Amino acid sequence: RKSDDLVNFCSHRDECVRNGVRMGKGYKIYLSRGRICTKIGGSDYLYMEDMRMLDLRFVRENPDIVKQNIKNKFQDSKLPLVDEVIALDAESRAVKQEADALRADRNKISKQIGALMAQGKKEEAEETKKLVTEKSARLAELEAKESELTEKVTKIMMVIPNIIDPSVPLGKDDSENVELEKFGEPVVPEFDIPYHSEIMESVDGLDLDSARKVAGNGFYYLMGDIARLHSAVISYARDFMIDRGFTYCIPPFMIRSEVVTGVMSFAEMDAMMYKIEGEDLYLIGTSEHSMIGKFIDTIIPEEQLPHTLTSYSPCFRKEKGAHGIEERGVYRIHQFEKQEMIVVCTPEDSKMWFEKLWKNTVDLFRTLDIPVRTLECCSGDLADLKVKSIDVEAWSPRQKKYFEVGSCSNLGDAQARRLKIRVKGEDGEKYFAHTLNNTVVAPPRMLIAFLENNLCADGSIKIPEALRPYMGGKTEIRK
Repeated sequence: RKSDDLVNFCSHRDECVRNGVRMGKGYKIYLSRGRICTKIGGSDYLYMEDMRMLDLRFVRENPDIVKQNIKNKFQDSKLPLVDEVIALDAESRAVKQEADALRADRNKISKQIGALMAQGKKEEAEETKKLVTEKSARLAELEAKESELTEKVTKIMMVIPNIIDPSVPLGKDDSENVELEKFGEPVVPEFDIPYHSEIMESVDGLDLDSARKVAGNGFYYLMGDIARLHSAVISYARDFMIDRGFTYCIPPFMIRSEVVTGVMSFAEMDAMMYKIEGEDLYLIGTSEHSMIGKFIDTIIPEEQLPHTLTSYSPCFRKEKGAHGIEERGVYRIHQFEKQEMIVVCTPEDSKMWFEKLWKNTVDLFRTLDIPVRTLECCSGDLADLKVKSIDVEAWSPRQKKYFEVGSCSNLGDAQARRLKIRVKGEDGEKYFAHTLNNTVVAPPRMLIAFLENNLCADGSIKIPEALRPYMGGKTEIRK
């Protein structure tokens, strides 16, 4: 129910409990302008989406909620950070209060100097100057201290995770993600399916040896019809999203550090991003980074939302961590290409867009005769900025299991807070937008699913009808 007035939405706190995160006694949940909020004292209301990038006021007043969320994400090592940031913030506010009072006092005294000189009271004026100098020196100390404390607070706040959606299942890692739904019947043919690199090589479509000589592991040369298939998939995905009302965009492939820290966590940044030596630029790991960055430090009139964009880009990733780079094929590599979709919308519309986004990916794969399923990412598998995420996985007849080909994420207002992406409502109220992103397709990994599901017993590869216009009318690939 939407209303311009606050209406009591839920007075019994247990009705607002999921995954151990409780509002606590004395809290009531309300709707204001269609947005869930909670009364935090007097006539002030804190919108629930304002939790999404944990502003200090919320952390100060609700440390138990923040700690429980950290526990739900199995990041117990971060628990001490909550009390630490609250203490640092209290010290910072005390220093600021002293500095503000001192600054006002100094300015007041400074104004007396001219009057004293005009009255011929030179000695008193000189004494007043000394007093102003002393106060200025103390003020400089306080300002330096305030700056130091602010930096410490900011660093901690950047690693305290976002509040996850109540519907997210609890789990330590991706092994505890929850299957939601299957689309299409998984088929295992009677003949053996070779490894994907062998399929590509059988039609002279892949050269890994040359790529290793040129760039090392994690790179590839796609050749002939496999290279053409790669481009066809990207072009088809582009037109598929345009037909669904998204605006096509080719973004910058490098972004500045302020955008990097605005769109991802430090852990993701360390594991993924390549830094350009000597410049404040990073190669993008996905076009989502530059697409969301497009709106940095903007105030968007509410009537202009949503912004729905689909973008093409190459992507570059270090792939640090447990999985590392695959030497044998093109499943996990340093360089790939991607068609992406992003949405910038009002908070009340983000849930609806989340459902639409992942369904776009499922629909596209089904037009290519590839069975897929959706997985709900558990709490421990969510990156720190994410509120909720669903992976789309494609069926592998060779492995007889599904593997990830896309990920749909709702980040609430976390990215918008960091990048200062605000919305101006009809009543003039400003609030943070919500941002979402999802993979349309990301070849060459996506080609693994395509090749395995379209391989014939004679070694030829079927071209689904949807892709034939992008393959010059070809109906199959064979040597």
